[in-house]
Amino acid sequence: MKILVCISNVPDTTSKINFTEGDTKFDTNGVQFVINPNDEFGLTRAMWFKEKQGAAVHVATVGGAQTEPTIRKALAIGADEAIRINAEPTDGFFVARQLAEIVKNGKYDLVIAGRESIDYNGGMVPGILATLLDMNFVNTCIGLEVDGNNATASREIDGGKEKISTTLPLVIGGQKGLVQESDLRIPNMRGIMMARKKALNVVEPVDAPKPTQDQKFEKPAAKGPVKLVDADNVGELVNLLHNEAKVI
Repeated sequence: MKILVCISNVPDTTSKINFTEGDTKFDTNGVQFVINPNDEFGLTRAMWFKEKQGAAVHVATVGGAQTEPTIRKALAIGADEAIRINAEPTDGFFVARQLAEIVKNGKYDLVIAGRESIDYNGGMVPGILATLLDMNFVNTCIGLEVDGNNATASREIDGGKEKISTTLPLVIGGQKGLVQESDLRIPNMRGIMMARKKALNVVEPVDAPKPTQDQKFEKPAAKGPVKLVDADNVGELVNLLHNEAKVI
């Protein structure tokens, strides 16, 4: 089995976010970038298939040279080979079109992507990718088993979980639950040294439209002051919740 894991290079959630040029550009100064958490769950599951079933695991990202430390980390975790499409990931359709070309050329059986990235939260790339490739698709995937050409996937639905039987080739949009947080891997020194010798192939993007463009960014409004209510003053608490917070 040949697996491609799609990796997004995203800001660490502890980073302080700022914008420049009239709030039209994201300020990367001082920001630490990491593997998108949903993608990291997928990468860890792919490593399980590699160790248990002998699968080949490749990773791919769309981005400039600044993304290479992130994709090198994926190699240090255990991926066999990396591909960087040399373009800025400014639009979901554009990114999916680039990844689709990699999948076609590489003849992958299973494509694992995160259901969404934690920066733009678009949640569109896995579905568009599956459509472009005419492959089966399971989103919000929290469990995956593969036996030959057959796959069994579990996914979150409103109010519960759903178990699905399908076949390869397959695209999944993975998330927490695909593996547990305790299963995530930290690269050791041996993995880091080996990653330096693994192939990181840079390819140029194919022509593709960018249907959407970011116009402006805006931070959430600052939280208002906290009002403290005495424990024995239930009436005032109910009044505040009803008339100010408007939650009851």
